[in-house]
Order: sequence, then structure tokens, then C-alpha cells
Amino acid sequence: MKNLDLKDRKILYELDLDSRQSFRSIGKKVGLSKDTVASRIKSLIEDGIIQNFYAVIDAYKLGYISIRFYLTFQYTNPEIEKEIIDYFIQNKNICWVASIEGRFDLAVILWVKNIHEFYRFWEKTLEKYRDYFEKQVFSLYIELFHYRYSFLMDEPVNRKKFEITGGGSPVEINDMDIKILQILAPNARLPITEIANKLHTTSIVVKNRIKKLIKLGVIQGFRTKLDFSKLGMDYYKVDIDLKEYSKNEVIINHLKQNPYLIYLNKSVGYADTEVEFIVNNLEHLREIMENVKLKFPNVIKNYKYFSVKKVHKIQLMPER
Repeated sequence: MKNLDLKDRKILYELDLDSRQSFRSIGKKVGLSKDTVASRIKSLIEDGIIQNFYAVIDAYKLGYISIRFYLTFQYTNPEIEKEIIDYFIQNKNICWVASIEGRFDLAVILWVKNIHEFYRFWEKTLEKYRDYFEKQVFSLYIELFHYRYSFLMDEPVNRKKFEITGGGSPVEINDMDIKILQILAPNARLPITEIANKLHTTSIVVKNRIKKLIKLGVIQGFRTKLDFSKLGMDYYKVDIDLKEYSKNEVIINHLKQNPYLIYLNKSVGYADTEVEFIVNNLEHLREIMENVKLKFPNVIKNYKYFSVKKVHKIQLMPER
């Protein structure tokens, strides 16, 4: 576990606000020279705390819907589980595969153009592996709200800056836009000149295309993926069922103020409220949730949680 000083934490926070901003820009905000900022970021990458810089792409704007399913295994062994995981990893439409600890064994999210496309995929999946699935739970993602890593800061910061993926209408973009997204999605800090060279076009064209993609909402932001286990912190997803659903927005508005909240999920077919936290430990998570229950008595029926053991695949935008 690495202890970060306040300057490092401020740098990480600024990179998460906009991972494309320059070392000079970050330096002005955190009170360091651009060379010192560059050196510190290099160390954070070498230590594995910064994993990569990525663009938040709204796949809904590209005409996709997101479907998530959780699986509980039965009659398996490590070899069979690896085969099933590899099967999901190799599917080009699947954007996230993770082994989880808690209510289920595996979580998968995929993009499809319509529900019939998903049904065909799932039929083929069941033909191969149905006997190994003790439980299958599905839901349709409606919106995903991405919140900032506010807990990195010592003082309260504005929680209003976040991205929303999902719920929007598809937009028209061309092949050049797609190529730019494919390059930027896993490498958000890549200079415009390098993107232009890769695409055999000019920097002006790339710059204007990126501005257009931001304006259309296809690009929601530029963020930084961190390995919080290196900082001694844990990820948990919490699924809340409400006794009084009319208080759902009240609960959500309260949770949004918590600096450890990083995602708010809106979905159909699963829990009433789904939230994700980066916390110090399980006891910290329980403290947060018990405080919510105390503040809103007789509103929450129950809550369940799980942690991610290993992420097997992250794909930042659909393959075309």
C-alpha cells in the first residue's frame, strides 16, 4: 500500500476531472511546476496506481443498449469457469467481465443494438453452458452516472461535475469519428498530432471532430483509471431494495453527497437503487449504509453488496 501526499491526491483528482489537460494546467491548480507534475504522474504510473487514461464514451449515442447479467455457477471447476469466462471475453459486444465475491460469481455487461440480438446471443450461450448456471439475473441499464473521486481531497469539492451514459438518442457520426473514438477510448492523453498521424489527416480535422463528439455527447469526459487496491481501498457495489419506493430520489440525493460514491446505476429488472463505492474497508461501507438507514428509517427494506475479485475484460466502446 502506498501513502500519497496531498499534492499527489490533488494531481489524481485533476486528472480525473480531465485527463487530457496539460501538466502546466494541472500544476497551476495544485501549486507545482509542470516538470514536477510530469515526474509525479510518471511515478504514479510506474507504481501501478494510474492504470490508464480513458475517454468516457456513451454507447447509447452510437445506437446501443446495455444489458447486464449476473451468474452463479454450479457443477464447475476452475477449468470450466475459465472456459466460460474466456467465452464471454472473446465476444466483441461484451464490454465488461468480472469475477465477484458475494451474491454471485460472475458479472457481465454487453452492448447490443436490440433485445433480439441479445436473445440470440443468450440462446447460444445456454446451448453451451446452461448446466453450469445455477442462477441467472438480468437487467437493462438505463443510465449510469459517473462521479468524481472526491475522497482524494481533504476539503469538500463540487460533486456536480459528472458524466451520464445512457438514455440519450443516437446521433449520426462518420467513419473518421469512429476511428478517433477507437484511438481515444483507451488512451485519452494521446496528443492530437499523434492521432492525426495515425489517421493520415490533419490536427485541425481531429481537433474539430473531438469538439463535435463532445458537443453531441458521444464523448462524456476524459478520466483516469486508478488501482485503488494500491492505496489500501476496496470497491463495493451495493444493491438497495426500498420499502417505500416513493423515497427513492430522496435516498439517491443523499447518497450523491457522499465523497466515496463513484457510480449510480439506473436499471430495469433488478434492485431499486444501485450504487458503487470506493471505501477504506468493508466496515467503512457498512457504516455508510447503516447511517443511511438511520437517517431514513423504514424506507430501506434491505441492502446487499458484493466486491470485485478480478476484472477480466474492459472494453471502452463497442466494436464496429
